[in-house]
Amino acid sequence: MDEATIANYQTVIGLEVHAQLLTHSKMYSSDENEYGSLPNTNLSVITLGHPGTLPRVNRTAVDFAIKMGLATNCQIQRENLFARKNYFYPDLPKGYQITQDKTPICYGGHLDIRLADGSTRRIGITRIHMEEDAGKSMHLAGETETLVDLNRAGVPLIEIVSEPDLRTEEEAYAYLAEIKKLVQYLEICDGNMEEGSLRCDANVSVMKKDATEYGTKVEVKNMNSFRNVQRAIEYEVKRQIEILENGGEVDSETRGFDATTGTTSGQRSKETMNDYRYFPEPDLPPLLVDDAWLHRVQAALPALPQQLYARFTGELGLSDYDASVLIDQKEVAQFFDELARLTPNAKAAANWIMGPVKSYLNERALELSDFPLDPAQLAGIIELIDAGKLNYSVASKQLFPYLLE
Repeated sequence: MDEATIANYQTVIGLEVHAQLLTHSKMYSSDENEYGSLPNTNLSVITLGHPGTLPRVNRTAVDFAIKMGLATNCQIQRENLFARKNYFYPDLPKGYQITQDKTPICYGGHLDIRLADGSTRRIGITRIHMEEDAGKSMHLAGETETLVDLNRAGVPLIEIVSEPDLRTEEEAYAYLAEIKKLVQYLEICDGNMEEGSLRCDANVSVMKKDATEYGTKVEVKNMNSFRNVQRAIEYEVKRQIEILENGGEVDSETRGFDATTGTTSGQRSKETMNDYRYFPEPDLPPLLVDDAWLHRVQAALPALPQQLYARFTGELGLSDYDASVLIDQKEVAQFFDELARLTPNAKAAANWIMGPVKSYLNERALELSDFPLDPAQLAGIIELIDAGKLNYSVASKQLFPYLLE
């Protein structure tokens, strides 16, 4: 399809991101929340939904949801109600999922994303709600049976639903990167898409640029990396435009992405909210978030990526590139922040971290937490160079390796 035809259309994208929370126990039971355990070992009668068992809300999971809401400029729901989302699937032991329907714990927020050209866009956050994960169906190669592992059933999740404000696959990538960065800074999720602790569904539609109504929305699933989200959106946009150009209509459906072929294929017609027969969860009372609870969570928030970016570029005078690289990982940003408080030469501090320090770690496949020098020692090297007692070449090629021995 030629670019001129594509240019006649506007892409509309909304993302639904599920983040597994790093709690010790599950959302509504004391079962262990641990990835990689032997199949069907982290279970109890509560997770399995046996008659007479009662769920209990994990308050740490609520703290984590509030943290994410505050970090994305959301309003916090003070009276939270829970609901049952009813559907049949082999890996859903209770036959329903305890979630939130009409009263999400966070709503009406936004997230600013920075694009490759340096521009920023504000993406609306419709809602963030708490729910429990389902189990996992395992389809082994060469086997006809499907195995079910229920360890994941009941694991705490938050679902972060964006407004349909994204317009390109690049923006979708940047938004996901910002979400991942936030959950890692807040230490509420490890952000690992390959292991499924961060999962993303994309709602994609196209409309003529002079149209006033959105096109038919298609949900795309099975994307296990940021790059695959980009690829899936790119393919889906072209597929929908081709249908419309040929006089057809786009079906409202759920499609799966195949990373091998780079294509999407139909899985089922899109459900409506009524298909799930939501009704109030009778076993959980309303959860009230009072001022004391909200203030306690707010006081525990760390410095967030955008706050550090503003400090690094404003107060310390770093370039957009340097600041963006430094805030990409929390421990790197914290190390630099401490180093910058020990030396007036912030640019040199950034260069050392992005140069010799990064090379040392990459060559040995180490994390920054394994780095043997502390910020004070690096500040000492920078001070010697700035005082003219040592040049950079000698410092980086002789003194630095010596100190690391």
